[in-house]
Amino acid sequence: MTIEYYLLILASLILISTLISLKLGVSVTIVEIVLGIIGGNIGIIEPEAWILLVATFGGILLTFLSGIEINVELMKKKFREIFLIGILSFTAPFMIIFLFVYFFIGWEFLPSLLAGTALSETSIAIVYSTLLQRDLFQHEIGKILLGATFITNLCTAIALSILFIKPDLYTIIFYLVAILVLFLAFKYSHLIFDSPRIKDKIHEFEIKYIFFLLVILIFFASLGGGQAILPAFILGLLLSNHFKTGSFNEETKKRMKAIAFTVITPIFFIVGGMRVSLSLIWAGILVFTLVLVFRLLAKFFGVYFISGKYLGSNRKYVALMMSTGLTFGLVATTFGLNTGILDQMSYSILTGVLVFSAIFPTLVAEKWFPPHIDGLID
Repeated sequence: MTIEYYLLILASLILISTLISLKLGVSVTIVEIVLGIIGGNIGIIEPEAWILLVATFGGILLTFLSGIEINVELMKKKFREIFLIGILSFTAPFMIIFLFVYFFIGWEFLPSLLAGTALSETSIAIVYSTLLQRDLFQHEIGKILLGATFITNLCTAIALSILFIKPDLYTIIFYLVAILVLFLAFKYSHLIFDSPRIKDKIHEFEIKYIFFLLVILIFFASLGGGQAILPAFILGLLLSNHFKTGSFNEETKKRMKAIAFTVITPIFFIVGGMRVSLSLIWAGILVFTLVLVFRLLAKFFGVYFISGKYLGSNRKYVALMMSTGLTFGLVATTFGLNTGILDQMSYSILTGVLVFSAIFPTLVAEKWFPPHIDGLID
């Protein structure tokens, strides 16, 4: 198939996803994943190299944008709530999935450990997209939920690095470059964002600057066998104040979101759905179902009770959103497949669990347990 054909299919899926989302009143992210599953399994679209590249950038861009929305002052003020929700969201599924897969399903030790790691994360892409669509970032629940998601994924990243990644020279170079990029961006980005000479909507220099930094992180991450998700989030966090001061910088954020959600991030979610092999999942349907159920239950009840203590009537919504999986979990499963820790069957089962975990809790949370808004953040 030609590049033009795949471009047409992607454009069609993106447009159809939006129309279905508006018609049914569900998150467009869910529809994009579902159409990705359908398109990938009936063979109308395949993961071409350029599609995977755009999807990779889409995931990193989403992570950066979510970092921008973090309210640092609220994280300090509500650190106890955010930390406890985030840490329990990681530890409960990590332990339960590892023990269940290892002792009851009979997987080897390393694949079981990787399963626990991959399924412990909360999808920062799903949480961010859903909160943005519901305009919840001006409310306390949105800030707390995104902060807890960051803590969960930080734990997942640390676990993946400590348990599986064997550092070499290129890995060290990646970490050094990431630290250097973060430091220089934090120290000198004001020269771009606060410069009256760059306030030009045609050239969009500040957006090109952000994209350039993200591409640097992606390049050196791939060189060192690492992932740019965590540095991209921290970059967004460090630059968040630049996007919260001045009408120019607020407008820059809006334009960046428009670029992201029009084309780039939909491809990320469609590719996420394309990774699911329904035939392999069907061949291991019992294992798939059990792992999915245990993962959802572990996530939900790991967060539900602690959320009730701090967020009251919103505990079901928070527990369901923290139960979503996709972004960093896909990174972990892909790493497992590439290094031989996972075979194609276990990879498809875990990836399928992640994708269905992105769909089911989000759908239930939006349809039956929408958040009760108590007040605005000052």
